[in-house]
Amino acid sequence: MQLKIEHQTKYSYDAPVSFGLQQLRLTPRTGPTQKVEKWEVSVEGGKIETSFSDQHGNDVQLVSFEPFVTEFSVTCRGRVTTRAGSGVSGQHKALAPLWMYQSTTPLTQPGPGIEALIQGADASNTVETLHQISARIAAQVRYETGKTGATTTAEEALAAGHGVCQDHAQIFVAATRLLGLPARYVSGYLRMNDRDEQDATHAWAEAFVEDLGWVGFDVSNGISPDERYVRLATGADYADAAPISGLRYGDASEALAVSVQVQQ
Repeated sequence: MQLKIEHQTKYSYDAPVSFGLQQLRLTPRTGPTQKVEKWEVSVEGGKIETSFSDQHGNDVQLVSFEPFVTEFSVTCRGRVTTRAGSGVSGQHKALAPLWMYQSTTPLTQPGPGIEALIQGADASNTVETLHQISARIAAQVRYETGKTGATTTAEEALAAGHGVCQDHAQIFVAATRLLGLPARYVSGYLRMNDRDEQDATHAWAEAFVEDLGWVGFDVSNGISPDERYVRLATGADYADAAPISGLRYGDASEALAVSVQVQQ
């Protein structure tokens, strides 16, 4: 499947911002499940200072604000050809070793809720067990926007009983690591079948399974990623793979507008 993607993120401030820096993880890489045919990232109100690959194998761009801007926007667009792989995205190739993906992070620190989540899971078939965990998360944490944020932990989202794809992915990562398997967070795009205009970027999780490699699980939709998915970045949790993250100086209030289109 060939997908055409256009994604714009626009920040508006009620007072000039003297200084700001953003890290962009908005450039997909060609891999086993996708081929990047064309991609470009443009910035208004700032400039791209440098680009580099991080320890997870992500393409990262460091962007600075122009002095005293009141608007800053990032637009990326391109075409990606994808293929179905039953959720399998290949063997591990990042600089970060596999054991690092078995370590907890502040966002994926398990507590009593996540420990209870994996109790009694059938360990006779690893992939089937992971599908069981995914289904348990979906049953206990309903998809609901506006209730959680970037700093919400996996345990907090599970206890609250609601969240979004970011929360589902981080709960899955935390639970999978408790089972003794490496797990990582994935950010990207998903083309919903009924529309071109998407609500936002998407997130899912991957577990490393012996003899298969990384296997994806989209808890929010109850499936493994197929040809409708485009990968942007991976990491130990959301903080490692966020499409845009950064800092700014000043007391200006911020308004955010995001537009995501994924067309076949």
